[in-house]
Amino acid sequence: MNIIASIKRHEGFSERPYPDPIRGWDVPTFGYGFTYLTKDEADYLLRRRINNIKRELSHEKGFFIQLPQEVQDVVAEMAYQLGVGGVLKFKKMWAALAERDYDTAAKEAMDSKWAKQTPNRASELAGRLRDVAETVR
Repeated sequence: MNIIASIKRHEGFSERPYPDPIRGWDVPTFGYGFTYLTKDEADYLLRRRINNIKRELSHEKGFFIQLPQEVQDVVAEMAYQLGVGGVLKFKKMWAALAERDYDTAAKEAMDSKWAKQTPNRASELAGRLRDVAETVR
């Protein structure tokens, strides 16, 4: 048996933290027995998750990949926070994005519970959509 298979079999996998079997909750454990991540590992995972989100958004909304990169990034960041399913509920924003109406998309993003819950982030991301609208006029 190779080392990867052996570690996986012995450690098991948990996508959520659990108490270390020896040290308890003082050392939360996740994945295949991880107790920490390096910054490089976290950066790799973040990039991979963003790529997966963008792929899923492209699958759900075929035109997504044709949007300007900055718009894709804004929507992907929203999906990172809310989940892809959550951002797909922004029906009026998506309708505006399909029409390449980034001002209206920004307005619709701000007209949401999300914007009320995280006003600074929502305002910044909506501002980035408005900036794209300025550049395509």
